[in-house]
Amino acid sequence: MIKKLLIANRGEIACRIIRTAKRLGIATVAVYSEADRDALHVDMADEAVAIGPAAAAQSYLVMDKIIAAAKETGADAIHPATDPVGERAFAKALKEAGILFVGPNPKAIEAMGDKIESKKLAAKAKVSTVPGHLGVIKDAKEATKIADEIGYPVMIKASAGGGGKGMRIAYSQKEVAEGFTSSQSEAKSSFGDDRVFIEKYIEEPRHIEIQVLGDKHGNVIHLGERECSIQRRNQKVIEEAPSPFIDAKTREAMGAEAVALAKAVHYDSAGTVEFIVDKDRNFYFLEMNTRLQVEHPVTELVTGLDLVEQMLKVASGEKLAIKQKDVKLTGSAIESRIYAEDPVRNFMPSTGRLVRFRPPELGTVDGVTTRLDTGVEEGGEISVYYDPMIAKLVTHAPKRLDAIKQMGRALDSFAIDGFRHNIPFLAVIMRNSRWRDGKISTKFIAEEFPDGFHPPVPEGKVRDALVAVAGSIDHLSNKRRRLITQQMHGEPVRFCEVRLVELGEELIRVSVEGRDYPMTVTLGGEGTGEKVRHIEVNSSWWFGEPVWEGTIGGEQSAVQVRPILNGVMLTSRGVEAAARVLTEREGELMALMPVKEKPDTSKLLLCPMPGLVVSLAVEVGQEVAAGDTLCVVEAMKMENVLKAERDGKVSKILAEPGDSLNVDAVILEFE
Repeated sequence: MIKKLLIANRGEIACRIIRTAKRLGIATVAVYSEADRDALHVDMADEAVAIGPAAAAQSYLVMDKIIAAAKETGADAIHPATDPVGERAFAKALKEAGILFVGPNPKAIEAMGDKIESKKLAAKAKVSTVPGHLGVIKDAKEATKIADEIGYPVMIKASAGGGGKGMRIAYSQKEVAEGFTSSQSEAKSSFGDDRVFIEKYIEEPRHIEIQVLGDKHGNVIHLGERECSIQRRNQKVIEEAPSPFIDAKTREAMGAEAVALAKAVHYDSAGTVEFIVDKDRNFYFLEMNTRLQVEHPVTELVTGLDLVEQMLKVASGEKLAIKQKDVKLTGSAIESRIYAEDPVRNFMPSTGRLVRFRPPELGTVDGVTTRLDTGVEEGGEISVYYDPMIAKLVTHAPKRLDAIKQMGRALDSFAIDGFRHNIPFLAVIMRNSRWRDGKISTKFIAEEFPDGFHPPVPEGKVRDALVAVAGSIDHLSNKRRRLITQQMHGEPVRFCEVRLVELGEELIRVSVEGRDYPMTVTLGGEGTGEKVRHIEVNSSWWFGEPVWEGTIGGEQSAVQVRPILNGVMLTSRGVEAAARVLTEREGELMALMPVKEKPDTSKLLLCPMPGLVVSLAVEVGQEVAAGDTLCVVEAMKMENVLKAERDGKVSKILAEPGDSLNVDAVILEFE
C-alpha cells in the first residue's frame, strides 16, 4: 500500500483526497503556488512544498516541479487530482522517476486524454460518436470551411480541454472565426496545447456521463450515470445521479459501451466516459476524462463507494473487490457547484476575501444526507488565477424530490460574504418546476433565464416570511434596548408597537406580540387594503448569527441576515430584499427622501469582473457596430469577449493589454 502520497493540485478535490488518504493511514504532501500559501489543502496536509508563482502554467502544470517535490519529501505516489497535467504524459514521467501514479496507465491517458484521438478510437471500438472533423485545424479559414461542410450549429473544442475551457458554439461563419481564435488562445493558456477540432452541435442535448472503474488485472465495471445537463458557458453547475431521464435499458447500453471503450485501452483507475444524449435517448460519445471528476460525490452517495479509496487501492495493485452485479444505485443525489461569480452580471467571476463562510448543518438526519466538499475556509482569498468554484454542496435522499428539497434548505442556510456568488441562483433553480420535473437540457439556463438572471421579487408566502422575520428581529432589538441601564434623564426607552416594514419599495403595516420567541407577527391592518394575516414565528436566533433558522407559520425556514444601514438585508429562496422597520412617522419621512440616481454609463465599456486585459480590437476614432468585438479580458482561466452593445465611435482607450483591472474599471469611452 502507498505510504506517502503527494497531491499534485489544489482546491476541493485536493482536500478530499487528503481526507481519504489520512483515513487509510497514508501520509500526505501538498504542493502550492504563491497564491495558495495559506490555502486549506496546505493546512490539511502533513507536509507542504512551494512550487512557484500563482499562474498554474508556472506551478501546478509544471510536472518537473511536482516530481521534484515528491522526491524531496520521499513521497512514493502522486495523485494528479483533476488537473490536465494528469493527461499529458505525466504518468509516463512518474514511471521513469520511480514514483507511483494514482491514475490510469500512460497509454490509456495518451489514447483518451486527446479528444481527437479518443474519438477515432471510439469509432474503431464501435462506440457511436458525434459527426465532425477529427483532424487538427490550422487556422480560422479552414475552421470556417469545415463548419460549412458539417452544417451549423457546430461546437469548437480544445483537444486537450476540459471544464468548458477552449469551447465555443458557433451558428455562423463569423462566430466560427471568432470562436476558433478564442478557443485556441484559451486552450494554450489553460492546457499548454492550442489544438482545436470541430463537431456537429446537437440541439436540445442532455449531457450524461458514465463513471467507470478498472484495475490492473483487466477488470472494468461501471457505476451508473450522472446527469450534468445544467450548464452555463459549457461549464457544469448542477449534477445528479441517477439521471431522471435514463431508463434501465439505456443505462445498460451506455454502461456497456463505456466499459468496452475502457477495456479497449486497458483502463485501470477511476474515469468518466461522457455522452451527449438526444430527446429520443440516442447517445453519442463525447470524450473520456482520465481522472477524478468534480461531480464524483453524487456517484459515491448513490453507490456507497469511496472513489478516491478505490483509486488508491487499484494504484497499489489490488483487484476490484466488487463486480458489476454488486453495483446498486440507491436513492438520488444532487450536487450544486458554488462559484465565486455574479449571476446578475452574466455569471462573471468575482474575487475577494472570504469574510464569512458558514456552511449549513452537515451529516445524515432521518435518512437524508448533506455533504460539503470545499478547498476554502473563512478568511481565505479568492484570486483571479484559478477556477471560480469554491465548494460543492451535495444532498442525498431516498427520492429525487426529497434530495432537491434538502438542497433548497441547505442553500438557504449557507452564508458566504466577501464577494458575489451563485447561491441565490442555485436556490431559484431548486424551486424551478421544469428542473423538479427533470425536463432539462444543456440549454436549460439559456431558456429559463433568456435575459440573464434577475433575483425574484418578494411576493406571496416568501414576502410574508421575510416581513415576519424582519418584524421579529426588530422586536428583539427593541427588547434588548429596553434593558439598557443609566439612560439619559433616567427615562425608559419607548417604542411604538405598530410599525411599517419597508421591504424593497413596499411599505407593509406590521405589529408584533410576545416578548420572546415564539411571537406573533400581524401583517396588514386598517387602511392598508390588505387582508390581515397572523403569522407565528419561532426561532432561537440572536444578533450576530448570519442565518435565521426556525419556523414561520409552522413551516421550517432559513433566512440569511446581513445588517445594513437602519435595517437588515434578508435572503431566502433566491430572493434578496432590504427591510427597514419604521414607525409610522419614520415611514412618512422616508417617503420624502430623494432617490439616488445611478450614473449614466451608456458611453463607457466597463470591465465586468476583475481580470487581465488580453487584447484590444479597436483604436481611438474607430467606428463600431453593435456586436463588434472590443476587448478580451481573462479571469479565472476563462477568456471573456466584450462586444459593443450599440453603434458608436471610440473616443478614448483607458487600458492596455496586460493591465490588471478591477470590476467596473473603464476600458473605453465612446462619443
